[in-house]
Amino acid sequence: MFSAIMAKSPDSSNLQLVVSGGKADAVASAVAGSAIAASYNDQIRPLLDAVDRLRHLKVTQEGIQLPTIVVVGDQSSGKSSVLESLAGISLPRGQGICTRVPLIMRLQDDPSADAPVLQLEYSNGRVVPTTEAKVADAINAATAEIAGSGKGISDAPITLVVRKRGVPDLTLVDLPGITRVPVQGQPDDIYDQIARIIRQYIAPKESIILNVLTATVDFPTCESIRMSQQVDRTGERTLAVVTKVDRAPEGLLEKVTMDDVNIGLGYVCVRNRINDETYDQARVEEERLFKYHPLLSKIDKDMVGIPVLAQRLMQIQATIIAKCLPDIVKQINDRLTRNSTELNQMAPDLISVADAVREFIRIVKQVCSSLEKILVRGEFEEFPDDCHFHGIARIAEKLNAYAKKLPAEVPRRVNDLFLMEEVRVLEETKGVNLPNFLPRSAFQVLRKKKVETIVQVPHDLVNEVWEYVEDLVLKIVLQHAENFPQVQSSCRRAVQILMEKARAKSAEHIQELIEMELVADYTANPDYMKRWYEIMEGHEVFMEALLDNSKPTLVNLVGFGEVDVSHLRANSELAGQAFDLSARLTAYWKSIVLRLVDGLALHVLRGIKRLVESDLETELSNELLGNKMAGVERMLAPSPGTGTKRERLKKSILLLRESKEVVANIMDRISASGEF
Repeated sequence: MFSAIMAKSPDSSNLQLVVSGGKADAVASAVAGSAIAASYNDQIRPLLDAVDRLRHLKVTQEGIQLPTIVVVGDQSSGKSSVLESLAGISLPRGQGICTRVPLIMRLQDDPSADAPVLQLEYSNGRVVPTTEAKVADAINAATAEIAGSGKGISDAPITLVVRKRGVPDLTLVDLPGITRVPVQGQPDDIYDQIARIIRQYIAPKESIILNVLTATVDFPTCESIRMSQQVDRTGERTLAVVTKVDRAPEGLLEKVTMDDVNIGLGYVCVRNRINDETYDQARVEEERLFKYHPLLSKIDKDMVGIPVLAQRLMQIQATIIAKCLPDIVKQINDRLTRNSTELNQMAPDLISVADAVREFIRIVKQVCSSLEKILVRGEFEEFPDDCHFHGIARIAEKLNAYAKKLPAEVPRRVNDLFLMEEVRVLEETKGVNLPNFLPRSAFQVLRKKKVETIVQVPHDLVNEVWEYVEDLVLKIVLQHAENFPQVQSSCRRAVQILMEKARAKSAEHIQELIEMELVADYTANPDYMKRWYEIMEGHEVFMEALLDNSKPTLVNLVGFGEVDVSHLRANSELAGQAFDLSARLTAYWKSIVLRLVDGLALHVLRGIKRLVESDLETELSNELLGNKMAGVERMLAPSPGTGTKRERLKKSILLLRESKEVVANIMDRISASGEF
């Protein structure tokens, strides 16, 4: 495809100018017209039309970037003059910023046109026909309408369509010239506003930057160079146009050949129209300048002249469009798929109460299905990367932490001497009985005191578990009911009521567990007797240390570790009973803890299962279907957010389908001709 472009494009260095007498203008017109028109290639126009159509459809609003040639330059660098030379029409002129809004110029060669056809498009589809003589005034009027009559700027673009014989097939975006110092009537942050607009257009990798520089300045100091280097460090998508070459010809050859500022697409030096010259006369003078000037004539002819610039721009434009087109196709298809899926997942429009009830039932089923996966089966494919929704794992962590908070050994006060608590209990429960008789009431008193020290731990667990479950259930419910914000408060209330009931049941269950531990001491666990025997094997060593003053008072006992028994020697009889009492409670404590852990864990898991399988559905139904279905009737009320979202998605899908058709047609044409 591109070899064909090169073959049909003219070599401006072969132009022969014969200028004499009254025939000068006619000859100049014929030569200049043929030079630009000859760069036209009918293989480029369909590509450009497709991209222009996509731009007209505003597909960029969908985040899809289009190939664009963006014209940037410092203020008074000659940007507008370059565009005038390409289009052969006059653009607004004046002091300060002439271009105050982005101007999209669509140049279309029309060999059959007897007269140029021009029109402006702006403000969401407004089309204003104009003429060559009035185009500058029309642009000024449109600019004033968009950006005001002062000197402010706007990022809302104006599109100028020029259908004319002999113009190159190009679409370019002319941006406001860069100025650092605001003049009277300009906002103080004019530089920042202009810089923001420029970066918006030149940042996408699909943009080609046409950087207009004046020969009279040092290129590295140009603000437009600095900006383009920020987004295109290698210069691979930057082409430089050097204007006003006749004012500073000295050293220009070195500047454009040394390339100190990384202009990857090269330089083109041009001479723009001066004073009252016609565009044809300007092209003649430009050709004469670069052919006969002692310094400028040394610049390679492939780097000079508006015809060469037109040719280069068309080649670059065709290349970037061909390069980006497959990616544009992919982006359109991906965005279309996402938006269609999102629209399909939205709730349908509800007309009757029956519709609302059916939708409510569907939502409840989806909620219960999600919660069953998360909280019962331990599946979390719906939220693979969000650990907060991995319900079973989080609840297991809380149960494990609860088990660790319950003391594995009988809780004792830090400063109590060994067995003194047991001795005091025995003294207060002694009766008229045999000396070695261990009163049952002593064990009951001591067991109750120890159990009461841990009563708060299971309450803390169920509060933490139900707080987590409430958060999880609420998020799942609101997620599935997101299309009906008018009933979300009712859903939230239903979940909160349900969780209060769950907390109350758990508090009641904990109270029952504690009361069961207090009502009797019993276990069928064989580990109790095994553990008691192990501890009682140290009883003889303990008693010897009490009764034989020659024995050390520090003894190492199973179940107690190393303890000091000196304080017990004066009351050895009760101390022996205290040892037995403590051994029984120590062995029995593991059964108490195990029942509190297992019983509460099973209660929590059962409660969660009932919540998912029946309780949540019942509570939501009571809240929304009760009171003569007042809740679901609210689902019939249109939701502004949902309606807006649905309309946005519909418009987006329509736009993307049109865009897809535009691209498909051009891709089919390319495939048929074997050009791509």
